[in-house]
Amino acid sequence: MLDAFAKVVSQADARGEYLSAGQLDALSAMVADGNKRMDTVNRITSNSSAIVADAARSLFAEQPQLIAPGGNAYTNRRMAACLRDMEIILRYVTYAIFSGDASVLDDRCLNGLKETYLALGTPGASVAVGVQKMKEAALKIANDTNGITRGDCSALMSEVAGYFDRAASAVA
Repeated sequence: MLDAFAKVVSQADARGEYLSAGQLDALSAMVADGNKRMDTVNRITSNSSAIVADAARSLFAEQPQLIAPGGNAYTNRRMAACLRDMEIILRYVTYAIFSGDASVLDDRCLNGLKETYLALGTPGASVAVGVQKMKEAALKIANDTNGITRGDCSALMSEVAGYFDRAASAVA
């Protein structure tokens, strides 16, 4: 796992080059937006239980066959496993947001997840819908301008959405 800074330095080192002005500007912009990034992670983390519960509730309302007898989330044990997986994905998304790099999400969470779900008979498309519902809830919370660092957060919100999209496409 590399954060944005280590990744840029590693790539420049591999090419035997100095950091370019563009790379330095991009890293400077990331530092300047650091408080916004931390506010976003804090908001999502502080509301993680509600984000997961609301996403699951919405998913099961749209796809009631998942919680019906014989469904993949039928029985308390299976439901708990579903909620646990959603929580884990959300946690790794917050790590990616904080570091500004998706490698932790890919390496520690998404690599092999689709294959695991296939082996368990878990419908990846339903998991992807659940991830998209978490994305909607997380963006709504993160975009609330009350009590956070002021400024344009559109690039950061696009980045946040991208991490959720990456997770959803990895399991679909």
